[in-house]
Amino acid sequence: MERLLPLLLLMISTLSYAADDCVSCHQKVTPNAVKDWQLSKHSNNDVSCDTCHGEHKNADDVNQLETVTADTCGACHGDRLEEFAKGKHAMAWAAVNAMPTTHAQPMALNQGMKGCTGCHKLGLKTEEEISKLKEMGSKFGHASCDACHTRHTFSVKEAQQPQACQTCHMGFDHPQWEMWSSSKHGVRYLLKQNGTLPADTPAPTCQTCHMVDGNHEVRTAWGFLAVRLPLPEDDPQWKADQITILQALGVLDPNGKPTARLDVVKAADVARLDQASFDKERNKMIQVCSECHSKNFAKNELDNADKLIRDLDHLLAQAIRIIASLYQDGVITKPEGYAYAFPDLLTFQDAPTSIEQKLFEMHLKHRMRGFQGAFHANPDYALWYGWSEMVRDLQEIKEKAKEMRAMHGKQAKQ
Repeated sequence: MERLLPLLLLMISTLSYAADDCVSCHQKVTPNAVKDWQLSKHSNNDVSCDTCHGEHKNADDVNQLETVTADTCGACHGDRLEEFAKGKHAMAWAAVNAMPTTHAQPMALNQGMKGCTGCHKLGLKTEEEISKLKEMGSKFGHASCDACHTRHTFSVKEAQQPQACQTCHMGFDHPQWEMWSSSKHGVRYLLKQNGTLPADTPAPTCQTCHMVDGNHEVRTAWGFLAVRLPLPEDDPQWKADQITILQALGVLDPNGKPTARLDVVKAADVARLDQASFDKERNKMIQVCSECHSKNFAKNELDNADKLIRDLDHLLAQAIRIIASLYQDGVITKPEGYAYAFPDLLTFQDAPTSIEQKLFEMHLKHRMRGFQGAFHANPDYALWYGWSEMVRDLQEIKEKAKEMRAMHGKQAKQ
């Protein structure tokens, strides 16, 4: 027994060293990452670095560490991963890669996670996609859960705050933070957060409406692009306008028939493509609103936002038809790769003329701000940053088209 004692002490010290090895080294290399982990529930529940990352010994073999993904978190948090996988956040990676112009961005912006993919990296990726990213030199940022539960604290409390959404949901075509924070909903919550209002003051956050009871299946009735099926049969003008928009999105051909791109839209889950799926999400939102308001009030407010989409669609459809007519009449050359004599709203970021760029801004900036402002109870965004800007956009497109036709006519006579 006396001979075995030193060996047992050596084994115990070795195990202890193995458990503390990551911390002792990274307290020197990345001290604040260690501090974050020490503040987390993981550190109190024997979830150490190697549980998620695997093991390595020094800087020379760091590349052998396992890539942390949503599946890594799902090993313990299976229910949340299952919910997340059903929602639109999980489709963020597929959606950004479905955009034709994404692939034209520099590596540093795109797969380097500094542009669109800086937020869209939240979406689930296949093992093949992750391997390809690594081959291209993208070593980090392939997880999903840590977009809201910042590593290495992975705090639930942090992810429950509206500020957790702010990084991605603000600015150009995602200004939901600005809309919410300056709405009555947001003002009340921020006043509650800073102690001006009592802690039990009813005030909805992003999570209140979009993640009821912590459910990670984040979805909306209209989806990201505010297009849907079936088309509104009881409103012929709106139906015609939505068909024009769907044609410019490339999901319907000039005869109104589905194209291959419709399959991409389905895969990215950015639109509700049947009445049942739309009604499911709409009824969930009415139930949330009814926690503070009557159902009649909630339905009326949402119906009015729907009607604003109808009015915005009429402005956008007119602009699309004007530019389509310029293609058809040879006033401007249809960009290479466009399948039909329609502007392609998904590629207009790189459009060669200012009139086409104006249409891109009209669609992805001003129309977005109009309908998103309405649903986020922000009249300023719905009117001034949305509808009013689209009225000006349409007028500019009309005047520019008239000038271009006049110039084309002169050139044709020479």
